[in-house]
Amino acid sequence: MDKPDTLRDFYKRKFIWIPKTLKNDLGHVHVFHLEPQVEGKTIPYRRRDFYKIMLVRGASTVHYADRIYEVKKQALIFSNPLVPYKWDQACEELKGVYCIFNPSFILDFGQIHEYEVFQPNGTHIFELSEEEADELQKLFDKMEAEFNSEYKYKYDVLRNQIFELIHFGMKLQPTSQQQIQRGNAALRIASIFLELLERQFPIDESHSSIQLRTPTQFADQLNMHVNHLNRAVKEMTGKTTSQLISERLLQESKILLKQSDWNVSEIAYSLAFTEVTHFNNFFKKHSTMSPTQFRKSMH
Repeated sequence: MDKPDTLRDFYKRKFIWIPKTLKNDLGHVHVFHLEPQVEGKTIPYRRRDFYKIMLVRGASTVHYADRIYEVKKQALIFSNPLVPYKWDQACEELKGVYCIFNPSFILDFGQIHEYEVFQPNGTHIFELSEEEADELQKLFDKMEAEFNSEYKYKYDVLRNQIFELIHFGMKLQPTSQQQIQRGNAALRIASIFLELLERQFPIDESHSSIQLRTPTQFADQLNMHVNHLNRAVKEMTGKTTSQLISERLLQESKILLKQSDWNVSEIAYSLAFTEVTHFNNFFKKHSTMSPTQFRKSMH
């Protein structure tokens, strides 16, 4: 699985220093202005482990998951840490401002993953009128002023302002679309779960181990109770969360046994089994033969 671009990576690349809040693993937020770039500048296609909300003025192209958006004049853009994106600048005079924040900054203050602007199947980019862009600029200016203030509770204010940006974007969606999305909460949850599951594969030659393997781990990642996740997945797919995880693990294990030269122990590790015997028992339970027997049958 490709490793996401972390906030530490972001700061090292941009400033060669890391804020204290990241060193202490605390919630983090910051407001930046887009730096002047030469035309044709590209931000690489990768996942990040932080959220990003950006106001951009000028033509650009955004590749978000498997979709492509063309920004003609100005747009409000929401970036989700679950989904990779790439950004291409298409004009010389590109301006903008953006805020970044990690999940722990917003944790306990709202279910941010439930908002459509941050969901894989939601709308993430909104073309703006001049008036809407000016209004958003004022919101970002207020955020920047608050961030630079000495007010004791400024981070509470910044959280509120982040939600103000989110609701600004949500209100830009057609009413009919909002109603459809509200009626499909289970579908959205199931879609995000399946996307999280699938994005762990294929496992590459670095022998990295998958990070999410149990329903509880997925629920924690989505900041929801595991029972809520299980109900939504069962309603939409007819299968339990555990069934879907097991099916995907079995599929990947068969691919690795057939196509790689890794030994069984390496394959077990890559699929996050703590013991080879656990992997052997899992594989035999779901395929009626051991991993070694299956590999021999493929030759």
